[in-house]
Amino acid sequence: MRILFITSNRLGDAVLSTAVLARLLDQHPDAKVTVACGPVAAALFEGVPQVERVIAWRKAKSGRHWWALWRQVAGSWWDRVIDMRGSALAWTLLAGRREVYRTRRGDEHRLDQMAAGLGLAPPLMPRLWLTEADRAAASELLGDDDRPLLAVAPTANWPPKAWPADRFADLIGRLTGEDGPLAGARVLVAGGPGERDLAAPVLAAVPRDRLVDLVDRAPLMVLAAAFARCRLVVANDSGLMHLSAAAGAPTLGLFGPSKDANYAPAGPVTAWVRAPESAEALLARSQEVGRTPGALMEGLSIDAVEAAALDLLNRA
Repeated sequence: MRILFITSNRLGDAVLSTAVLARLLDQHPDAKVTVACGPVAAALFEGVPQVERVIAWRKAKSGRHWWALWRQVAGSWWDRVIDMRGSALAWTLLAGRREVYRTRRGDEHRLDQMAAGLGLAPPLMPRLWLTEADRAAASELLGDDDRPLLAVAPTANWPPKAWPADRFADLIGRLTGEDGPLAGARVLVAGGPGERDLAAPVLAAVPRDRLVDLVDRAPLMVLAAAFARCRLVVANDSGLMHLSAAAGAPTLGLFGPSKDANYAPAGPVTAWVRAPESAEALLARSQEVGRTPGALMEGLSIDAVEAAALDLLNRA
């Protein structure tokens, strides 16, 4: 069976879509898969044994990216085409079966919406295909230090929805201080390309001898393997939050102007906490705050995040 799997150019949505691919491969372990996705998400699929090809194509004006993708896949026969981006492309290809998922409105989690939209039995759960090379590279980055690891992902693709950096720094102090549950822990600070400025205050707040700086310094799947070795990961609602949860790390997601009902982290041990205001109320203020970092997350207190972190640590 030959499958074309078209998924998101955004990391978080692509991580969630791995749940659909995992279900398909469980049902058809001998399938040969071509994945089409955005460049930032391509690494998620490169280690999947059944994936023959990953097409990383960039979004272009006037939908020209669809034409670019069509030219690469139109000459082949596909037993199944699964389009997680809701386009019309599937209907222009030679295929035995076409399934097009369009994001639904409502308060169900995106994984439940995917299951309903594609006729798959819930629950769906994201999956990462970490290779031995990924794990070895993570081990090299982390070294043989036996102190526990706390990870934070203080960045976001839209700065106003990032929890203020000074609160991340305060939380790190509470959790890793002498009386904290992770006393003396090393602190892994994660972020993607172009996010170093947003992460800089957090990096500066961690003592050099306890800092593991992985802000745009590790390949995506190596970062996932590093997350998997952490006692706790605290992350803004972001692609890295979903990556951490899918890697199996105890992951606490921080929410404000996005809906936790739709995008709460999904993994073996996860939790989330949100600002008191609704996502709709915070989004209504987005024009007035511009791109000011943390502007829409100021209502989320350090005490609330610390309490959620302690509860998750106890469960983990």
